[in-house]
Amino acid sequence: MKKIAILGSTGSIGTQTLEVVRSNGDIEVAAIAAAANIRLLEQQIREFSPRICCVWDESRARELSVMVKDTATRIVSGMDGLLEIACMDGYETLVTAVVGMIGIRPTIAAIGAGKDIALANKETLVTAGHLIVPLAKEKGVQLLPVDSEHSAIFQCLNGEQRNKIERILLTASGGPFRGRTREELKHVRLEDALKHPNWSMGRKITVDSSTMVNKGLEVMEARWLFDVSFDEIQVVIQPKSIIHSMVQFQDGAVMAQLGTPDMKLPIQYALYYPERRNLGGERLDFWSLKEIIFEKPDPDTFRGLSLAYEAGRAGGSTPCVFNAANERAVAKFLAQEIPYLEITDIIESAMGHHIRIEEPSLEEILSAEAETYEFIESRWRRD
Repeated sequence: MKKIAILGSTGSIGTQTLEVVRSNGDIEVAAIAAAANIRLLEQQIREFSPRICCVWDESRARELSVMVKDTATRIVSGMDGLLEIACMDGYETLVTAVVGMIGIRPTIAAIGAGKDIALANKETLVTAGHLIVPLAKEKGVQLLPVDSEHSAIFQCLNGEQRNKIERILLTASGGPFRGRTREELKHVRLEDALKHPNWSMGRKITVDSSTMVNKGLEVMEARWLFDVSFDEIQVVIQPKSIIHSMVQFQDGAVMAQLGTPDMKLPIQYALYYPERRNLGGERLDFWSLKEIIFEKPDPDTFRGLSLAYEAGRAGGSTPCVFNAANERAVAKFLAQEIPYLEITDIIESAMGHHIRIEEPSLEEILSAEAETYEFIESRWRRD
């Protein structure tokens, strides 16, 4: 019986992870955690009987304690609760499906405790890859990518570890605004940005996909996961999300992983690696597919992608500022406090204001995050 813990169990990746658990029947869920959705957490507790459940919001944790007092699940809260789950005995793999930099400390703690990481929290490697990758190697734990693109690359590299990568071809759908000009994006509404053409995701990551910031974060994550330079990562627009990513080797051969857009495939692959399990659902039909279209990204219109390459190449604390500025800017857009194009304006302004730290410690990363938030609030405070 495989045993896992899930940080972010009520979100898109977390709930789909539990669907994989439910359909296979041989995984025990030792612990779960979420921000505040205690109604869904109660359902998950009653179905999966985790030993511990963490609710980020302390008052909501107290409410949940009353709701599930007839169960054996212990309720904890806040960062202390996440760290307790990360380090607890009795499970092997931590699924990190929380959104944002909140995942850094629990991930580091879990690696220190010898847990494998099924990584869906890309911000962890974006901002602290220089700390996490060496620690994982030191502790002998696996970083198993859950993002569909990084899982695709991981699958393409199976058996190819001795062969040199010439470049990674990281695919992108282009989001809901593919083909539009910057002028045409001036009056984008919130509901338009939340309509992804292929994937069903959370609100924040859906907006990130529309700006191509999400692809920029994936570029930075790929740099750490696969030990390549930014010049060796090329973003390719593939609108139907049929090819999830590719790897080109030094002899010119290109390996690609294809499939229907279904996040349960990379989730299940990470949980059972290197075994492949049967997974129900739609299969790719080449007769109806007929063709696969590729396009170049437009870095002038979708400045989130070009700013991500700039931040990644600068390195140090700059990727942290990029990520933190985007988190706060997207939160403001979701609250309808700023127009759509101001998301990347805020990121660029925050990066320009920041004084880069070459090899930031965890404390310096968290400090850079806080300073970025303070800078943005001082300039874009809601009246």
